Amino acid sequence: MDLTLSHFLYGIFTLVIILTMAFRKGVVLPTLLGTFIVAWVYQGSLIEGFTAIFNANLVAAKELFSIFLIITFMVALLHSLRDLGADKRMIEPIQKVMINGHVAYFVLIVVTYVISLFFWPTPAVPLICALLVPAAVRAGLPVLVAGMAIALAGQGMALSSDYIMQVAPGLSAKAAGIETAAMIDKALILSLITGGVAILLVYFVNRKHIRSKLDPQIEKEIEGLQGLSDSNDKSSPAQHLSLWSKVFAILVPLSMLVVMIFMISTKLNSGRMSGFEGGDGAAFIGGVAVVLLLLSTIAFGKHRALDYISDHITDGFVFAFKAMGPVIPIAGFFFLGSSDFSGSILSLAEGEKPAFLFDLVKASQEYLPQNEYLAAFSILLVGIITGLDGSGFSGLPLTGALASALSTSDIAPSTLAAIGQMGTIWTGGGTIVAWSSLIAIAGFCNIPVMELVRKNFIPVMLGLLASTGLALVLF
Repeated sequence: MDLTLSHFLYGIFTLVIILTMAFRKGVVLPTLLGTFIVAWVYQGSLIEGFTAIFNANLVAAKELFSIFLIITFMVALLHSLRDLGADKRMIEPIQKVMINGHVAYFVLIVVTYVISLFFWPTPAVPLICALLVPAAVRAGLPVLVAGMAIALAGQGMALSSDYIMQVAPGLSAKAAGIETAAMIDKALILSLITGGVAILLVYFVNRKHIRSKLDPQIEKEIEGLQGLSDSNDKSSPAQHLSLWSKVFAILVPLSMLVVMIFMISTKLNSGRMSGFEGGDGAAFIGGVAVVLLLLSTIAFGKHRALDYISDHITDGFVFAFKAMGPVIPIAGFFFLGSSDFSGSILSLAEGEKPAFLFDLVKASQEYLPQNEYLAAFSILLVGIITGLDGSGFSGLPLTGALASALSTSDIAPSTLAAIGQMGTIWTGGGTIVAWSSLIAIAGFCNIPVMELVRKNFIPVMLGLLASTGLALVLF
């Protein structure tokens, strides 16, 4: 397709969105305006422009609603476990394993990673910080290093792969026009490489600061955390539910473990990408979460269970829309740049559909060196820039769309999409920008958020560079 004025307008708005993200401002306004103007110019009708701006958001909402549901049900389940006190019981035994600061560091990472895979890091942070951080500090781990461990394992490593809930890879894959199963394993491997490099660097740089349990500085740090610990104790649910609390403290982790084993076994047995790595995987884990939500709500509420479960699901939807709501208009704009969705957005009949972003990249490729290294590190840079707005997900539609446009015979779109996902989420998900969910970790740990940013920056950046370089070798 020959480039038209609407193509150039789409490119201009894409650059405006990237610059807006770089200045840490919201991008919903330019994406909505861009969708309207590009559609208006392309169709040559003001009415079609109004229609397209609505259709773009509707198409994005339809494509992404499964993501909203999985977030809703997992957050609702976590709230119902909190009613029973089972959330605390699940991790209380882990406190006994923290025999010294060195062990506490790695235990904190493993537990944060596992919980964040299933429940997402943001809702899990209060639980982890309230129960595990004081235990880790008592074992000799500096509270600043504890906060870094939580951020790297949860907001970084777990969220960047999102292997269980599959929200991030689902967004990236939709924008790239590929199946989620094509990239989810690559995203997992790259997240582990990035996290492994960052976590080990943090440990070796700070290991000399890990203290013995007799260090008087520990008591000062514990005093700073005491308000959090006290409030957590006061929030204990009804004590007469201790039996159900114990039951669900065992049942929920066991159920999630069985789900994970089953999903992995289906892939190993089939020898190929299985349906449980794509939308069916999210549906499976979501269905298990709903059944556990039903059982835990009945155990807590009995005759009032009907009201309780409605409240929990409502809270889950509120959390989901707060976290993901702004992504819909952003995704709508970048879906407009893909031929897979532009027809529905522009209400076009069957036939040739515009691919604004792909056409622009294709037209410029003859002026650019055809190099997979340039493509990979360019996608990483774009991901990092888009993550500067403090949202781990708003940049995924852009990096996914660019992954499709920049892919060549030497590097697959799934690889580029995974690299872009790493840059976006490790930056904006809450590891190296102070205006992200990193604030919650700093608040719960009673440490300056800018200190966390400064300490995390070099390990995270080196981890991202290492994973991008290895992606070119491995994939």
